[in-house]
Amino acid sequence: MSSSLPIILVPGLACSPRIYAPQIPALWRSGEVILANHIRDATMSGVAKRILDEAPPRFAVAGHSMGGYVALEIYRQAPERVARLGLLSTSSRPETPEQSERRRGWIAEVKAGGYRAVMERLFANFVHPKRTGDAALKQIVMDMADDVGPDRFVDQLEAIMSRADFRPLLPTITCPTLVLTSDTDNMVPNKFSDELAEGIPGAKLVVIPDCGHLPQLEKPEAMTAALRDWLMM
Repeated sequence: MSSSLPIILVPGLACSPRIYAPQIPALWRSGEVILANHIRDATMSGVAKRILDEAPPRFAVAGHSMGGYVALEIYRQAPERVARLGLLSTSSRPETPEQSERRRGWIAEVKAGGYRAVMERLFANFVHPKRTGDAALKQIVMDMADDVGPDRFVDQLEAIMSRADFRPLLPTITCPTLVLTSDTDNMVPNKFSDELAEGIPGAKLVVIPDCGHLPQLEKPEAMTAALRDWLMM
């Protein structure tokens, strides 16, 4: 594993750096770990540009869910700077009208004071069905939601709705790429990871069993192992 390659980790929707806490000790041993701030802009291109402006000249980047959209946009804007790409529980497809309609409903509810209620429902979809009663896991998710806050959550939803169709980009990706999903992801079905792995030349697909949309927290050992293997590709 290279000791000189910085690693940028991008959280997902309503998630903060806490989501990568189980992975940081192992990754930190191999080099600089940068936790990207993805709550300062309301467009995907703006989020990516700001991260690039603050990033080292060359780096590995892994993004989870919304963070995967950011990672793809980073590659689109500056492919020569991305040494490795990690796409975790994410998709290359653009927003559908149905998805945008649902997100606009969340935005209206959050603006009316219903942020906690939205996050309660999201938690049930985030995790494997066997983990919906896991109080400790739920507390981490709610703490991350508090880190982000309702205003920035709305910005994130706006950015997600504005994202590009990344499918034409996939055949042009030349760096070592990890595509990771789980067998029970109710937020981003693993068929979209299959599409990513098939579209990116040489991509490695990892499927984590008995896991929902938050593998960093639900299956931390498997996630850490996958990221370490990716850095050795």
